[in-house]
Amino acid sequence: MLGVTVNATSSTSSDNTSVEYKEKSMSELFSSFYSSTGIYALLNPDENLKDEKGVKISNFNQSFGRIIMFFVCFLLLYLAVVKGFEPLLLIPIGFGGILANIPIAMIAGADGFLGIIYSFGIETGLFPLIIFMGVGAMTDFGPLLANPKTALLGGAAQFGIFATLVGALALSQYTSLFSFSLSDAAAIGIIGGADGPTAIFLASRLAPDLLGAIAVAAYSYMALVPIIQPPIMRALTTQAERKIKMTQLREVSKREKIIFPITLLMLCVLILPDATPLIGALCFGNLVRESGVVQRLNDTLQNALINIVTIFLGLAVGSKLAAEKFLVPNTLGIIVLGLVAFSIGTASGIIMAKIMNKFSKTKLNPLIGAAGVSAVPMAARVANKEGIKEDKTNILLMHAMGPNVAGVVGSAVAAGVLLSIFK
Repeated sequence: MLGVTVNATSSTSSDNTSVEYKEKSMSELFSSFYSSTGIYALLNPDENLKDEKGVKISNFNQSFGRIIMFFVCFLLLYLAVVKGFEPLLLIPIGFGGILANIPIAMIAGADGFLGIIYSFGIETGLFPLIIFMGVGAMTDFGPLLANPKTALLGGAAQFGIFATLVGALALSQYTSLFSFSLSDAAAIGIIGGADGPTAIFLASRLAPDLLGAIAVAAYSYMALVPIIQPPIMRALTTQAERKIKMTQLREVSKREKIIFPITLLMLCVLILPDATPLIGALCFGNLVRESGVVQRLNDTLQNALINIVTIFLGLAVGSKLAAEKFLVPNTLGIIVLGLVAFSIGTASGIIMAKIMNKFSKTKLNPLIGAAGVSAVPMAARVANKEGIKEDKTNILLMHAMGPNVAGVVGSAVAAGVLLSIFK
């Protein structure tokens, strides 16, 4: 038997060595090189090209679709570099989108490095949990504890989640372009919380097929908070309301700050266990921060760890900007629904603040209601900026951080509720 194997190997070796190299002319060499270029691939789509799921990629998406997505990604990079709109998010997402649309290389495919990052950190839901640890380590719950009623603003801002759930189901029922199940609609609705990690976590469990589109929408709207929110804030408030000055917050003790994450986690354990992965990661990071005895861990969570994961997460989200994944009806519908969800969430927080002012002697500046969406700290900074436009002495940042961090908790709780109902 061994002899047969050796002979077969020898025969194969002999056959391989007998193959002679065929000389090519300069025109043939040039033609061979040209056929391997991106220009050729864009101008001559492959009729049989399929994605990693075996679905045929249309000629349009292989050619003009990729060109369109290049310009979309260039726009994201422009907003990040020139306009300064959340460059930590938009630069990795925009550059990842460019890489994903490069023909032939299949960088975002199952075996490409973006595809590997996506399957490892996004599909498993690992990256969102690590991000939440870092967010917890960077978050000061003091403003929320000093003025607990601002938690109502964070809760009200989650109304956009459930309104969009209904909207997604209505689109599926009354139009033929979209087909969203109940679990799909729940995953789409979470975009209204403007919380990318939570959106990814919920979509990975309820609507894995829509995960890429939901992640792109959630992170895009988080980054575009400075563009989307101000018109809504100005439309729903008067100049007098925007000038309201809020009283100085009381000082919160260290003991309160240490007890809070433990209490929050235990309440979640008893009432809504489905939300404990997100809430648990957030509370762990916050306890590391507030304990004051593990500064090395706190520094790692706030800086090195969250920065590394942000790079990978941004590139992975950008990988779903490939033309064949983005330029489809369901994805475009999710983008529109996400904008509606985010807008409703912003408006709901502002309206809740106006309602609270009707029944309270201590007035709230309605602008801080817009910070109820959990885009931390972007939404709080936008609220502060709008307040300063009306009165340079009206500093709202710390007041806005109350509903802002409440929104983080609120979106995680909303995700837990949806997961417990539809899983």
